[in-house]
Amino acid sequence: MALNPDLIVFVKDGLQRGLARSDLESVLIRAGWPPDQVRRALAGFADVEFAIPVPRPMPTVSMREAFMYVLMFATLFITAYSLGDLLFSIINRAFPDAANRTLPESILLQIRWSLSCLIVAFPLFLWVASLIGRLVRADPTKRASRVRRQLTYITLFVAACVLIGDVISVVYSFLGGELTTRFVLKVMTVGLIAGSAFGYYLSDLHLDEREPET
Repeated sequence: MALNPDLIVFVKDGLQRGLARSDLESVLIRAGWPPDQVRRALAGFADVEFAIPVPRPMPTVSMREAFMYVLMFATLFITAYSLGDLLFSIINRAFPDAANRTLPESILLQIRWSLSCLIVAFPLFLWVASLIGRLVRADPTKRASRVRRQLTYITLFVAACVLIGDVISVVYSFLGGELTTRFVLKVMTVGLIAGSAFGYYLSDLHLDEREPET
């Protein structure tokens, strides 16, 4: 969300008059401004000594970088889904369901397909993530790019929905007395994959939000 121009002008004038950042933040919050907007407005100006406030460089994302972000998150989703599908197939093979006569050949085909997806998608994800990591280290302001944040929030939303559905399934089966070893292992698989993605990108987002938005 874009900052209110009046807020930016007020912060700029305050810094130009030599007022402390903590005082500006305090008075703006008392006036009713949201704390996150106040911090972003202050972060928009570099904390350096000069006659006038020095604006902090805002991150820009080229079409190439946007493509890399989209590719990274797409391969992340493929990797997560394929890993879950592979583990589900292994669980189905180790703990067959008497009510569901799935042919062993079908399970093996599913395992082969999941492995094929992982062999292609996971290395590609690691490679693109390493390229983006080098770009961010060279220019830390790129951490605050809008494309990156939007895709991160989408990932968090999907992971949160999966986790909520996972917990609901456990509660539903527990109330119905249907907690089998096969079911528990599948729930743990989904929870581990979605929980890992949710925890990692939530902590990464906290780092992003320390930088001003584009």
